[in-house]
Amino acid sequence: MKSLDPAYLLDLTQSDSIEELWEMHCLKMKSYGFDRLLYGFTQSKTSTSLGDPNDFLILSNHDPSYIDAFIGERLYHHAPMVHWALKNDGACSWSVLVQMMETGTLTADEKRVVEFNVANDVAAGYSVSFRSVSRRAKGAIALTAQKGMTQAEIDKVWDSHGDALILMNNIVHLKITSLPYTLPNQKLTKRQREALEWVGDGKTMADIAEIMGLTQATIEKHLRLAREALNVETTAQAVLKASFQNQIFVVDF
Repeated sequence: MKSLDPAYLLDLTQSDSIEELWEMHCLKMKSYGFDRLLYGFTQSKTSTSLGDPNDFLILSNHDPSYIDAFIGERLYHHAPMVHWALKNDGACSWSVLVQMMETGTLTADEKRVVEFNVANDVAAGYSVSFRSVSRRAKGAIALTAQKGMTQAEIDKVWDSHGDALILMNNIVHLKITSLPYTLPNQKLTKRQREALEWVGDGKTMADIAEIMGLTQATIEKHLRLAREALNVETTAQAVLKASFQNQIFVVDF
């Protein structure tokens, strides 16, 4: 039986980038039989929507063509395990999909997603849904068993190592949400970040201009470009979103 590796957990907590963290986690999960991972996180969930897909943080080592379809074509809207993750915390075996199929509880759209996954060898695995203190935030990870493994076989792995697997995935999720991440076309420049930081500190335009040694017009331009980069309407929203993404008030390593 595998035991938790303290050195590995220490390396996770000391990771300086999401890329480094994700590479380590993919290798570790592969050692347990999960060779394809799909992690998703949103800060804009509502009671009826996961929010704007452009604001999702998605990490995966699946084939890009699979992600292009599942995320790009929004198949996740009808994915039964995504629906489960939105309503629950903890871990769930994909054996529930067989039960749903047998009892006729899947909708036609959900069946199509299950068939799409099976056709792409995404047939056995586990989903882990992370607890959040914010009603707007939700994170989850789908752990796909390596090709050729049955659900019964991966269930045995989980029976032996489930607590350790949940702990490792929880640590990875918490670490991801503490690290800076930039979504496509949402990266801020150093000046934009600095201007937003001073706004977050409650400084006026005149204060910020003096502190940064620039004109107020230049400060306003940096803030406008920051709003455009983050796809928000107000500077207050820009400060909030940049904070969610850990793009401001961060240490440059």
